[in-house]
Amino acid sequence: MEGNLRRNFIANFVHGMLGMTGFRLIYAPTFIPAYIQLMTGSALFVGLGQTLLMLGGFAVPIIGASQLEHRRRILAVSVRIGTAMRVQVLGLALAGFFLSGTSLLVATMVLFLLLGLFQGFQRVAFQMIIAKVIPLDRRGRLQGMRNLAGGAIAAALSYTAGRWLIEEQVLGNGYATTFLLAFVLTSLGLVVLQFGMKEPDAPSVRLRMPVRERLIELPALLAERNYRWFLIGQALAVTGRVSAPFYILYAARVMELDGNTIGILSLAYLGADTASNILWGQLGDRFGYRLTFLLTIVAWIGSIILLVVAQTDPLVVLSFVGLGAANSGYMMSAQTMVLELGDRENMPMRLALSTTVEGFIATAGPLLAGAVVHLFGYVALLGVTAGFLVAALLAFWLRVSEPRRAAQAVAGG
Repeated sequence: MEGNLRRNFIANFVHGMLGMTGFRLIYAPTFIPAYIQLMTGSALFVGLGQTLLMLGGFAVPIIGASQLEHRRRILAVSVRIGTAMRVQVLGLALAGFFLSGTSLLVATMVLFLLLGLFQGFQRVAFQMIIAKVIPLDRRGRLQGMRNLAGGAIAAALSYTAGRWLIEEQVLGNGYATTFLLAFVLTSLGLVVLQFGMKEPDAPSVRLRMPVRERLIELPALLAERNYRWFLIGQALAVTGRVSAPFYILYAARVMELDGNTIGILSLAYLGADTASNILWGQLGDRFGYRLTFLLTIVAWIGSIILLVVAQTDPLVVLSFVGLGAANSGYMMSAQTMVLELGDRENMPMRLALSTTVEGFIATAGPLLAGAVVHLFGYVALLGVTAGFLVAALLAFWLRVSEPRRAAQAVAGG
C-alpha cells in the first residue's frame, strides 16, 4: 500500500473530485426535482423519479460485492461499471435535447433506473478500492480534500448552471446542457483513475461463492453488536433523508422556482457541503466518525426546522446551507465508519448490506414521500422525517460505540 501511496492518493483524489463535481449536478436535491416538476407538475412523479434513481442502491450491491470479493484486483471491472454509469448521464442529456412530452418523461425515467443500478454497483466497488489502497488514517483526509475541491467546483458550476444554462436555456435545453457537462467531468475523472492508479493484489480474498450462499451468510454479520446498531442507526437516518428531493419544492412557497432560485439554493447547499468537508474529515480522523455522525444529525434536524419556519429568502438559503453541511458530514461518516467495523474479509458484504439497506429505503422512501405530500402536505413530510432523524441520533448515541476505541483495546490487550 505504501509504495504507490502518493500516486494512488492523487489518482483517487482527482477521480473523486471530478466525479463529485459532475454527479452532484445529478444527485443534489435541486436540479432533478425541479426538472421533473417542470415536466410533470406532480410531486408523485418527483418521488417516482427519485425512487428509480435510487433503486440500484437496493437491488445491486450484494450481487456486486459477490462478484468482487473473490478478486485480487477490481479496478478493471470497476472502470467498466463506472463507464456504464456515465453513459446513462449522456443519455439524459441526449433525451433532453431530442425528445419532448411523454417520450422525454419515459426515457428520463428509464435512464434514472439504469443510472441507479450502475451506481449501486459502483459505490461498493470504489469504496473497496479506497479501503484497499488508502491507509485508515489517510481516508478522512482524502475524502475531505476531495470533497472540498470537488464540492467547490460543483457549487460554482451549479450556480452557473441555474443562473445561466437553465435560465437562458443554453443549447436549447439548460437541463440537458447541465447533464452533458456532468458527463464530461465524470468521464475525465474515470480516465484519471484508470491510468493513474496502481492497484496491488489484495492480501487475502474470500473463495468465490454463489450469490445465494452469500445471502445465507448475511445474518451472521449482524451478530456483531456494533455493526448491527450502526445499520439500524443508518436506516433511521436514511429514512429521515427521504424528504430531501422536496426541500426545493417546499422552498418555492417563499422563493420563485426559476433558474435563479435553483442556482442560489444549489450554491448554498453544495457550497456548505464543500466548506464543511475539511472540518468533518479532521474531526473524524482525530476523534472517530461516530462523533461526526452525531453532529451532522443534529445539524440536519435544526436545518429542517429552520426550513419549515422560514418566511424570507435569507432564512431559506440559510436552511439549505445547514442541510448541505449535514449531508456532507453524514455521507463521510457513514461511508468511512462502515470500513472500520469488523474484519477485512467480510468488508465487501458489510458494504453491500449497508448499501442495500440504505438503497431499499432510498428507493421506496421518495415515492412514499411524494404520496405524503400529495395527501397531507410538505410540513407533514418534513415533521415525520425529522422524527426519524431524532431516532437515528438516539440509536447512535446510546448503542453505537466508536470502532477505533474497540480496535485499540484489542491491540492493547
